[in-house]
Amino acid sequence: MTSPLDSEGHVGRLSSWRRWVEPWYLAYALLGATVAGVVPILVPLTVSRVQNASEVGLVMAAVSLGGLTAPVWGTLADHHRLHRSLLAGGLLATALALAVFPFATWPIVWLGLALLVGLGAAAAATVANLFVVEAHPQIEWDDRIGWLQTFYGGGQVGGLLLAGAFSQVHPRNGLLVAAGLTALAVVPGWFTTQTPAGPLIPKPILLHPARHGEWAIGSPQRVFHHLRWSALGQMGSPFGLFLLAWLLSFAGAAAMFSLYPVLMQQLYGVSPGLSSIGFGVAAGSALALYSPAGRWSGRYGPARVLELALGVRLLAFVGLLVLGLTHPGDRGWLALLVFLFVVLTWSLLSVSGTALTAQLSPANEGQAMGLFNATTAVAGVLGAVLGGWSAGRWGYVAALGLAVLGVACGLMLASPSGRSGTERKGLA
Repeated sequence: MTSPLDSEGHVGRLSSWRRWVEPWYLAYALLGATVAGVVPILVPLTVSRVQNASEVGLVMAAVSLGGLTAPVWGTLADHHRLHRSLLAGGLLATALALAVFPFATWPIVWLGLALLVGLGAAAAATVANLFVVEAHPQIEWDDRIGWLQTFYGGGQVGGLLLAGAFSQVHPRNGLLVAAGLTALAVVPGWFTTQTPAGPLIPKPILLHPARHGEWAIGSPQRVFHHLRWSALGQMGSPFGLFLLAWLLSFAGAAAMFSLYPVLMQQLYGVSPGLSSIGFGVAAGSALALYSPAGRWSGRYGPARVLELALGVRLLAFVGLLVLGLTHPGDRGWLALLVFLFVVLTWSLLSVSGTALTAQLSPANEGQAMGLFNATTAVAGVLGAVLGGWSAGRWGYVAALGLAVLGVACGLMLASPSGRSGTERKGLA
């Protein structure tokens, strides 16, 4: 992390991490536990007990769809200074939807509640970075946002472990606990924050990788963007080719992630409790790879790191597909081990993808980052819908087939786009 400049302009060392951490970070840790930890496990399990895989995919797509509303919340916060209201309102909306979800039985109601979860999480998470960039000098942004992501990532791991405890017998009770935790987050979120008295203009998009998981709708980094139609002019090659590669590879992965606990149980005989704990261990282990990923990206170039990560992820998905075809209901321990590599590659993908966005941007880096984040959100929606539809039609192994296809296509497209773009800018 970058050390701040002291009053004389010299780089100083901090005596304590407390300088960068504020009490409201706890609200985002609880949001991470709920949206990035509990929801991906317990919502699919709850729906699958009544509906088939197609409905599971649609419900998870509705959650991801909420991430696309992030520019709306960012604009409201900027122009009407609604930071605290968006934070509290978003948390309460998410809590309400999760509290009602266990008692719903109609698919249309589940879709509405899932969308409300996504909307509330996006509204709350959008202002996370605004509380940093509008209240503190730019020299402190890196450190404060780094700690913000640490809290969120830690919350995600804790939420996955919590989901594991409830997934075996009482997934609906787990959703009620998640609703309570999200409502509890309102306390530090409201009483320890103050709307910054910043200028009524959109803030620049921060070029920071999302250092946690796959769930774009809850990530403070993924939803912090002000996307404009003028940004579509940046879709030319090689940047547009890179975005297409990212869309395909992320959508392929989302086809599997949206069904994760049900797929692991149906294909490999892994109980939801064990699969969620395995996911939590993998997500926690991935946190240690972000720093090396940054060094590798600087030494070898982000394009090569991206290719490496997609290549490893492709091999992992192929391994899961082969296991699902040849040993259905067996080899659960091996499936969890292979899945570990799927999650670990996210650290490399997030760091290299963010770096490539900055490098390949033909014009404004902020608008390019907005397109990159929006592409991630769209991919999550498409992957969940297609994954659920294919699993409902041909079985859960079909969702793994989509994952293999998407990542393979992304890898083929990413190589020429990344290399030509860095060569064009003299960075290769």
